[in-house]
Amino acid sequence: MLDIKIFREQPDETRRRLATRGRGDETRVTEVLEQDELRRKLIATVEALKAERNRISKEVGIRKAQKLSADDLFAKIKSIPEEIALLDAKLTEVDASRDALLLTLPNLPHESVPEGDESANRVERSWGEKPVFPEGFTPLPHWELAEKLGILDLGRATKVSGSGFVVFKGAGARLERVLVQYLLDIHTREHGYTEINTPFVVRRECMVGTGQLPKFEEDMYGIRDDELFLIPTSEVSVTNLHRDELLRHDELPIRYAAYSPCFRREAGSAGKDTRGMIRVHQFDKVELVHIVRAEDSYATLETLVGHAERILQDLGLHYRVLCLSTGDMGFTAAKCYDIEVWAPGLGTWLEVSSCSNCEDFQARRMNLRYKDKDGKNVPCHTLNGSGTALARLFIALVETYQRPDGSIHLPEKLRPYFGSDIIPPLPSV
Repeated sequence: MLDIKIFREQPDETRRRLATRGRGDETRVTEVLEQDELRRKLIATVEALKAERNRISKEVGIRKAQKLSADDLFAKIKSIPEEIALLDAKLTEVDASRDALLLTLPNLPHESVPEGDESANRVERSWGEKPVFPEGFTPLPHWELAEKLGILDLGRATKVSGSGFVVFKGAGARLERVLVQYLLDIHTREHGYTEINTPFVVRRECMVGTGQLPKFEEDMYGIRDDELFLIPTSEVSVTNLHRDELLRHDELPIRYAAYSPCFRREAGSAGKDTRGMIRVHQFDKVELVHIVRAEDSYATLETLVGHAERILQDLGLHYRVLCLSTGDMGFTAAKCYDIEVWAPGLGTWLEVSSCSNCEDFQARRMNLRYKDKDGKNVPCHTLNGSGTALARLFIALVETYQRPDGSIHLPEKLRPYFGSDIIPPLPSV
C-alpha cells in the first residue's frame, strides 16, 4: 500500500509515476485525496466536539463549586456524545473506503526503471552462449523429449486434473526432486538463507498483505466455504510470517528460502503457451525472501539477483537479465529484474526468476515494521525472487543437454544428486 503522505505532499508526481505503468491508475489519485480530505475534516470535527465537551464539563464543575445552576450547559452537552458517535461511524466508513481504494493501486516505479511497455524492457547482461548441437541435429522441444524419455505424462495429468497440469514420471520425477534439493542446498549453505517450510494455504489477509488481493483474485485458487487460498508462491506465506510485528533493528536483515508448489489459475493468459509445461496451473519453486532495513533494499536486490544467477551459471545454462519497464512490472514491485533462460528446443527465452524490490509497499499492507537507530517505528522493505521456478528450469535443462541419441547428459553439479550422468531414452520396442 502506498503511503498516504505521498498523495498529500506530491500529488502531481504520484500521478506521473502511476501513469508510467500505463494502466490508468493515475486517475484515482484525485479520489484518494478527496477521501483523505473528508477523513481529515471528520477527525477535526470530532476533535472539536470532544474539546467542546471537555470545556463544558469543566464549566459545569466550576458552577457546581459556586453553587450556581448548570442546566443550560447540560442541555448543550447532552447531544454531543450522539453527534460524536455518528461522526465516528462515518469516519470508519470513510477509512474503509479510502483504504480499499489504496489497496487497488500498484507500487510506484523506482526512478531507475525504464518507462514504457514490454518493448522497453532493458537487457542488463547475459551469460554463456546458446548451446551448439551436432550438424544435422535439430533440438527437440521438451514435450517430444518427454515422450522419448518417459519422464512426463501430460496426457494422464489432463485426465486427472485437467489441462495445465503435469505428471512427472520415473527419471523426470527424480530430476524434479533433485532440483529442489540442489536449489535449497546452494541457497542455505552458500548464500546464507534460513530454510523454512510453510503451509501451502493462507488466509485472505495474507494474500492482501503481499498484494495478490483484491486486484488479482480471479487468478487465485480459493477454497470454497473458507477464507483460504492455495498459495501462488511461497512469497505469500513466508513474508506474512512477520505481519503485525515490530522487529528490532538488529533482527534485520532476515533471509528465508522456501520450497513450495505454486498454484495459479492464469485466468488472464487463456490460450497462451498451452503446449508442454511452459504455462501450468501448478509448479514447484524455491522462493527467496528478504526483509531488510529501508536503506539496504536496493543493494539487497542486486544480491538477490546474483543468487538466482549463480544457479544458472552452475548448471551451465545460457541466460539474460532484464530490468523490466514500468508497464511490465508486477503490481507490488518498485523495481524488478527478470532472468530468462534460453530453451533451444523451443527456440525462445523462458522466465525462470523474477526478483523484485517492493520497498515498503507490502510491509504497509502487513503492518510490518522495525525500530530504526533513532527508535522510530519504520516500515520494513521486502524483496522476493525465484531461486528458481522449476517448470521452466526443467525445460531449459532437458532441452539444453539433449543428445542426438535421445539421452539427456546432466550438468556436472547435478550428477551427485541424481546418482547418474544421463537420463537414457526408453528402449526401442
